[in-house]
Amino acid sequence: MKIKKITTTIETIPLKTPFITALRRVDNVEFVRVRIELQSGNLSFGEAPATKAITGEDLDLILNSIDSYKARLIGLSPQEAIAKLDSFKIGSSARAALDMALFNILNPLNNKTDKKTAITISLGDVSKMLADANIAYTSQNDILKLKFNDNINHAIEVTKKIKEQNPDASLLIDANQAWSYKDSITYIDAIKDVGIELIEQPVKKDELESLKKITEYSDIPIVADESCFTFEDVKVVVENKIADIINIKLMKCGGITKAMEILEYCRAKKVPVMMGSMLEGPTSIAYASSLVDAYKDVVKYVDLDSPLLYKENFKK
Repeated sequence: MKIKKITTTIETIPLKTPFITALRRVDNVEFVRVRIELQSGNLSFGEAPATKAITGEDLDLILNSIDSYKARLIGLSPQEAIAKLDSFKIGSSARAALDMALFNILNPLNNKTDKKTAITISLGDVSKMLADANIAYTSQNDILKLKFNDNINHAIEVTKKIKEQNPDASLLIDANQAWSYKDSITYIDAIKDVGIELIEQPVKKDELESLKKITEYSDIPIVADESCFTFEDVKVVVENKIADIINIKLMKCGGITKAMEILEYCRAKKVPVMMGSMLEGPTSIAYASSLVDAYKDVVKYVDLDSPLLYKENFKK
């Protein structure tokens, strides 16, 4: 079972409404799709979206990275290719696209999980976020992930109003690095009786001391997202008790192989995980869902809602 050919295409899926956070605005999911053909004729696929604001990779960089290294994988077995991939100096998203396609050849994954995903409520004014939350919330979609920027008073007001109108909703708060330490404490004090599930990455990714102080102060669990790209990052956060929960994304860590290393470590350390994602194509979301199913004891929260945000189904 040897690799015969690796090709790439750029795919686009329009969104129902713009996806807006403190870091970026996205109107379409754009991603590189990797197609691996074996000498047997079997095919396997991987995907990587353009998330320059987070991983530093745009579509051109992902394409160029894969094109620069793919010749070194031709003629190898999937096992050999995964081992070879580990030595490549490429971005985490490009690595993830190749890794998931290779991994799936060896371990075809079940792409479904019975755990509910959070539904993202994009950053907007108070009335827009409240309206979006009211539309999104149903008995089937009762986990809402609220995106905020550095306007802490806006964040407090939106949180309170959404919870008032949807008292049974589970609210996940994501600041995407937009807050200061002072802002974070102000927010925590203001909403401590509202009843929210967690606060994700309130401060800049490298402000680990502030993140640790916030975690120590807060009765609400704190999630490390952008602060945890690699396995080494996760070890630093866990061993120093910098956050309560780790957000794992295939595009941050470099694919399924690396994600499983982190999941095994978190399982051993009894640290809960959020399985998250960028705005991604359906294949990479399916792979992440498979990991949720395989690590049900570790994954406490799921944020894999990209397919629910598509304006149309992706057929390829």
